[in-house]
Amino acid sequence: MPGQAGENGAARVSPMDQRGRPISPPVLRAAEEVSRRAIQHAERLLVDPAVAANLLEEAAATVSRALTAKNADEDSVRNLESYLFRAFLRRLNRAKKRQSLLAEVELQAFLSRISWDPRRALEMKIFIDELLTQCDPVMRDFLCRRFGGYSWKEVGRLYRISSHAAESRFSQALRKVRKKLGLK
Repeated sequence: MPGQAGENGAARVSPMDQRGRPISPPVLRAAEEVSRRAIQHAERLLVDPAVAANLLEEAAATVSRALTAKNADEDSVRNLESYLFRAFLRRLNRAKKRQSLLAEVELQAFLSRISWDPRRALEMKIFIDELLTQCDPVMRDFLCRRFGGYSWKEVGRLYRISSHAAESRFSQALRKVRKKLGLK
């Protein structure tokens, strides 16, 4: 169960994540070692400890699957705990970006004097989460930067492509996502 306290105040990590993906014993041990530090870090970022525990389990399952795919063992990664903690941080940062996107949408609705509807906000959050999970990391970054106020020219400059190419790639990715979500 995520969030259960084990010895030394560390959270116990389940041998499977919420999607049912197994976590190998070496990665499970590493996850239990870093769990206390990971959850404390997430709490400092104002993330619910239960959500942080789930993110740690997902990261552990992903690391476990990656090591299995490479036919690697515990010794193939110099410091498995650091590797796992970094994977956790990437997931945590992604979750925080989603949270900030929702806050931005809610702020824009408030500032434009549209009446704020909690059901609409929840639907928007679900839509944004679904949209972000369907996008590859580059497109997620494009989207976050656009919501953050970057122009296409600035986004293109970051990726060393023209502004038109950045906009075109984003449009193509958005069409693919719409098709996957059954919106068009």
